[in-house]
Amino acid sequence: MQIFVLVTQGGMFYNIINTRMNIKGRMVHFNIDVTDLEKSLTFYDKALGLKEKYRKEAEDGSFVLVYLTDGSTNFMLELTWLRDHPQPYELGENESHLAISVDGDYDDIKAYHKEMGWVCYENPSMGIYFINDPDDYWIEVLPNNK
Repeated sequence: MQIFVLVTQGGMFYNIINTRMNIKGRMVHFNIDVTDLEKSLTFYDKALGLKEKYRKEAEDGSFVLVYLTDGSTNFMLELTWLRDHPQPYELGENESHLAISVDGDYDDIKAYHKEMGWVCYENPSMGIYFINDPDDYWIEVLPNNK
């Protein structure tokens, strides 16, 4: 399918052809901003087993980007620390969240998350729960078979 559009700019007409494209997007990473990078790295390691794959640091020290991996997929979680933003981030009322499936005994993992004080919401009817990180981002925890 082709769509022809005439666009005028300064009295000149331009013919723009819009051709339908078949684009295949792939998830690469999801970014969150953090106020305490070391505290966040510890949380994501202990709570979900995510490990640092690599990092980028500004020469002037103004920011650090750390990319975390689960070691089994190509998808990464990008943590961004900004030197000039020490205050907590305003997360608003949006319900965006990261979802991670976990291997092992789901009930044991949930009990561990509760023991650590990380469980912030449970939905027993759906069989899921959420944990929150040090900056109060919510992470949905799913058993590996969901």
